[in-house]
Amino acid sequence: MSQLSHMLVDNCAMQLVRNPRQFDVIVTGNMFGDILSDEASMLTGSIGMLPSASLDANGKGLYEPIHGSAPDIAGKGLANPLAMILSMAMMFRYTFDRADIAARIEKAVRAALASGLRTADIALKATKPCHHRRDGRGGGRKRSRTDRGAGREATRLSLRRLTPPRQRRETET
Repeated sequence: MSQLSHMLVDNCAMQLVRNPRQFDVIVTGNMFGDILSDEASMLTGSIGMLPSASLDANGKGLYEPIHGSAPDIAGKGLANPLAMILSMAMMFRYTFDRADIAARIEKAVRAALASGLRTADIALKATKPCHHRRDGRGGGRKRSRTDRGAGREATRLSLRRLTPPRQRRETET
């Protein structure tokens, strides 16, 4: 069972390093959130692993990886997509109240990691990391196209696979 606990930000920073499993969610203002999320990312091994959300009182919000858009590696095929994918799972859970879809997305991420897929930021030194190219093909594996217009279709198809058949029929009519 979750328990609400209030603490000062310096103590929270120490507790993140000392015992990170005690936290499920940390709610704070933007400045402290930026600092704590960067610290927490190193517990996972990469800043590319953690999703984030800035929510209003009604549960509507902005979802993004904690690293933002990573302009220093944009277009190089190096970005770790897991934080963005997990941010989408958060969106389904908190804004759309669809924990079932969020759980399926999180399960897919766990399956990808369990199968050994890794981007360069989390790959072991002796392994070859996955990557993608601007034309949508990458690493010898089939990837969805990322050019203009194809992204919307790829997203729709992916979400279609995540929606159970009974609910899919209701939403497609």
